[in-house]
Parts: sequence; C-alpha cells; structure tokens
Amino acid sequence: MRLSHQIKPISYLKAHAAEIIRYLGDKGAPLIITQNGEAKVVIQDIESYEQTQETMALLKILALGNRQIKDGKVVSATETVTRLRKGKEEL
Repeated sequence: MRLSHQIKPISYLKAHAAEIIRYLGDKGAPLIITQNGEAKVVIQDIESYEQTQETMALLKILALGNRQIKDGKVVSATETVTRLRKGKEEL
C-alpha cells in the first residue's frame, strides 16, 4: 500500500464523498485528507477500524501482562489450579 496514492485534499472529499466511501469499502485502505496542504484526518472503512481497535486492545493486554511479569505479580499454573480446586475466589 502506497500512502502517496491515498492522500487527497478536503475539496476532493467534499466533491466525491460517495465514491470515496465505496472505495474504502472495496480496498480497506485508509484515505488521508489534507487541509491547507497538511494532513488532518484519516478516513477508513468500519471493518478496518474495528480490526485496528481489536488489535490495539490485544496489544494493551499483552503490555499489561508483560508489566505484571516484570513486577513479579504472577502465580504459577499449578498454584492457580490448586486455588481453584479449593474454591478460593481470588487468584
């Protein structure tokens, strides 16, 4: 994906909104909108947006897990299973 082909001025967005929406749905590639020669917004189809949000959520979970490991806030699988079998609610 070459972003240089995905950059359009805001006037293009105003004049071709329906075409842009179809294009985004078909290609799944984001479109960068400029105003006064500067990039201002990124437009993408909803499926790509949802996928990006899910990816970000997973990365946050991984980062949290790594932080807990680094801080020593871990419990072995054996200990966890033992606690669950004893009916304890907290891990």
